[in-house]
This record gives sequence, C-alpha cells and structure tokens, in this order.
Amino acid sequence: MVTERASNGYAQIQSLTLTIRGRQNGPECPQERVARHTADSTEREAIMKNNTLSRSGARLAAALGATAISAALLLSGASSFAQEDNVQIGLVTPMAGANARFGGFALRGMELAIKEINEAGGVNGRMLELSYGDSQCAPVEGVSATRRLIESNEVDFILGDVCSSVTLAMQPIVEEAGVLLLNAASSNPQITYGAGVGGFEWTFRNYITDEIRARAVQQFAYENRGYTKFAVLSVDSDFGRGAINFARKYLPEFNGEIVSEDYYREGEVDFRSVLTKIKNSGAEAIIMYGLGDTTPVIGRQMIELGMAGKIPLIGDGEFNASNTLKAAGKAMEGAIQAIFWLPTLDSERSLEFVENYKAEYGGEEPNNHAYSHWDSTHLLAEAIKIAGSAEPEAVQAALEENTFESAVGTVKFDDHHQAKLPMILLEIVDGEIQVVGSVEGDINYPPAN
Repeated sequence: MVTERASNGYAQIQSLTLTIRGRQNGPECPQERVARHTADSTEREAIMKNNTLSRSGARLAAALGATAISAALLLSGASSFAQEDNVQIGLVTPMAGANARFGGFALRGMELAIKEINEAGGVNGRMLELSYGDSQCAPVEGVSATRRLIESNEVDFILGDVCSSVTLAMQPIVEEAGVLLLNAASSNPQITYGAGVGGFEWTFRNYITDEIRARAVQQFAYENRGYTKFAVLSVDSDFGRGAINFARKYLPEFNGEIVSEDYYREGEVDFRSVLTKIKNSGAEAIIMYGLGDTTPVIGRQMIELGMAGKIPLIGDGEFNASNTLKAAGKAMEGAIQAIFWLPTLDSERSLEFVENYKAEYGGEEPNNHAYSHWDSTHLLAEAIKIAGSAEPEAVQAALEENTFESAVGTVKFDDHHQAKLPMILLEIVDGEIQVVGSVEGDINYPPAN
C-alpha cells in the first residue's frame, strides 16, 4: 500500500454539461483456450507464457485438437498463416496477470466485430485478420508486443491497450513505424494531450478521459449528496493516480477536501488496516479509481468493518458489475460511477451487440472493454471503407475528416484525435443500478511543448 499526496497540473475542461435525469431504472482466456488442446503440461506452460499468438495459429490448434502441437510451431506459424491480401489488425492487451480478464473481454469484443465484418464481405473486398500480443499491463511487455506485431505480423493497425501506462509507452513505437494506433480503453488524458496536433500523429482514441469523469463524479457527489470530505483508495497506476489528480483539481470547486489518501498495488488482498484508517478519518465517501477484480475484495472487507452503506465509493471500479454486486452488494450501496457504456443502454445497436455477444460466448455478459473494442473495430473498418484503401495515411485522413455512428452516438475526433463521447452517471440504490445523469465535455488542451 502506498500512502501519499500527488500533485496535479493538468488542463482545464473547457466546457462540461452535467445533466441529472429523473431516476430510472466466461469464457476462458485466449491462452487457456489454446492450452486446453495440449495435454503436456510443459507445452501448456509455454503457450500460457506466449506474448504474441496469431489467431490463425490458435485456430489451427483448436481445429487439430492435437496434443503434439508445440508452442514453437504455433509461434513460428503466426506470420506464415496470414493471408497477404487480408488487412492485418493487431491487438495489444493484457492476457496474463491481474488485468487478464479485461484483456479477454477486449479480445472477444474485437473477434466478434471481425467475424461480423468478414461475414458481411469484409472491407472493400478484403477480409480482416487479427493478431494479438500480451502486454501483461506492463509498459515493457506492451512495447515488446507492439514491436512483434509490427515487425513479425506486419500489422497495418493496432488497437490497444486497456492499461494507460502501456498505451503511453506504445505511442512512440507506432509513431516511428507509421502504424495507426486506435485506443479503445485507456482513459489517462495524457494519451491525447500528446496526440494529433499534440505530437503523435498516428494515435487516436475512441474512449472517454479521466478528466471529464473525475469532475462529473465530484460535481454529482457534492450537489446531490452533499459530500465534502473524501478518502482516496485507488490503484497505483497511471490510471488510478491520473484520475485522482483530476479529482483533486476540481475538489475546491465543490468545497471538497481529501482527509486520507492511499494507493494499492495490483494483487493486494488485505485492505483492513487502510479501511480502518478511512473509517476513523471522518471521510463521507471514498474516491476510488481501481481494478474491477479488486473492488469485490475491498467491498467484502468494508462489510466486515461495518462500513457498508455508510461510506460509499465514488469514481470508477466496476461498482455496477454483476460479480461485484453479488459478492459485496451492501458495500456498493450509494456508489456513484461515471462510465462509457453499460449493457442495458437503451440503443438498438447496443442491445443487438449484447445479444450477439452472449450468443457467441456462451451467455457471458459483455463488459465495457468488450463493447469498446467491438465498436472501435467497426469504426476502423468504416474508416478503411471510406478511405477506399487500407493504406495507413488514407485511413488516418478518413478518421480526421469524417464522423462515425456508434451505439452511444455520433463520433467525431478533435484535432488531438480524441473522440468526443457522452458519459453515463450511475448510482447503486437499494441494490439496483440507476442512471442518474449524462455528461459531455470538451477539453482545453495544454499548450504543446
């Protein structure tokens, strides 16, 4: 556990509209999927450690069901199975470690989109082909996976990463190679501060940013619940610390103050001492930007310590996830969260995606990352179609110059290549997820260096 205060220093939100509405009302991971077809434990371990595995190799393994297929064969076959006339798309995402679940959702969402696109005839007569690399949510591993996709798999485009730290590390790599990076799940504002006119011409983001989210949550907590004293308990990462920096920035605007501040590392499981400190701090709510897998653990320990329903969580940590509500529903009571998308979104295209995803993956409910990668893959395919070419320069221009329809609304990239997207405010009330508002905002970017 890390306890400290961090500094801020980010740009101002140029304008933000917060609309409060009336109250309303798995599958295995990719490596496991391949490893299941190998009987030998050594081979299985080798495959599980593999960072880059082509979809063609994985399909071959599944088709043969062979116990004799070695990890080396799968790896060496990655490029040779690729069809030269296919559009090669890469995905960098965590497949191992604490964030592997999110990487699995991202992959399945992207696989579904590619299946839909290819079954409809592809893009401009060409099929899409997916390769992916394991970032493990670590910048070093993410950079290695990105280089392998570019140099070995010769991808034209990359989606990635779920983790902001990895995406920030990937940006100079794709910039040097002239490969277009479309981010679909990292929310650290620095990613697009440094993109487009900010510097990295090949980076685009079709996802929300932490700055607008942090301000919206603080505004709702103050204006609708009267909270002014907050404890911080967030993950120790660019995501967690970056979001807290923005929460701290806007607290004075809403008469708020931080009375306790702690950060946890991935894999930590005992939060009792820090929760006891928070319980005695006078905090009225806990600002959390954390890992979805950790939230139920923290929630159960809040129940043990008698904090459930008394000191609510606000921010983003999958408070509304079904597994979290099942495991620690009492602790989620009163939780406030700003999110990009939810499965019950009243949108025909979104509901169709949920239905198709469940049918494809054994009834699994898609999460935010599944949707964002599915949506971004379709958006990229539309850009290729508009460009009439898969040449990166032509697709880059198509993304800059056009608007795209999505399940959450019309998408237009600004001059920093940041998509302007609405955000949904949720609150957990009596165990139910309630939509309490929507948010849109423009970012006043800092001057370029």
